This record gives sequence, structure tokens and C-alpha cells, in this order.
Amino acid sequence: MSLATGIMVYVVIWWLVLFTVLPWGVRPVENPEPGHQTGAPEKPRLLLKFAVTTVVAGIVFAALYWFIDQGFVSFRND
Repeated sequence: MSLATGIMVYVVIWWLVLFTVLPWGVRPVENPEPGHQTGAPEKPRLLLKFAVTTVVAGIVFAALYWFIDQGFVSFRND
């Protein structure tokens, strides 16, 4: 896997993991002020979710890289 391919695969994995992590721990505001969205989270904790996403995506990417490097899957026409 080339560097460019590896970066693109990691970015795709990162976004997929982010969309699975975003709903964790979301609780809407009990009494929203007039004009505010009722479904907006009270404390979104985005930095924590970005950190978790980065770690989980790194683990998934490492496993995928190992799987491809061991030859279980080949994307080449040999």
C-alpha cells in the first residue's frame, strides 16, 4: 500500500468511525430556550469524540494494513 493510498484509507476509516461515535452520550437540553433547536445536545464533548475516533481508526487501520500486508487479500492482478 502506498503512502497516498494509506492516507486515503485512514481518512475514510476515520470518518466512518466518527459517524459511529458522534451519538455516544448525547442528551438533549431539558428546557431549551425559545428559538434553539430542541434536539441539540447539551454537552457535545467533540474533543473527546475526536480523540476516541482517532485511536479507534488507528487500530482499525493497523488491522487492515496487517491483513493486506499478510496477503490475505490482494488488490493486484498477478
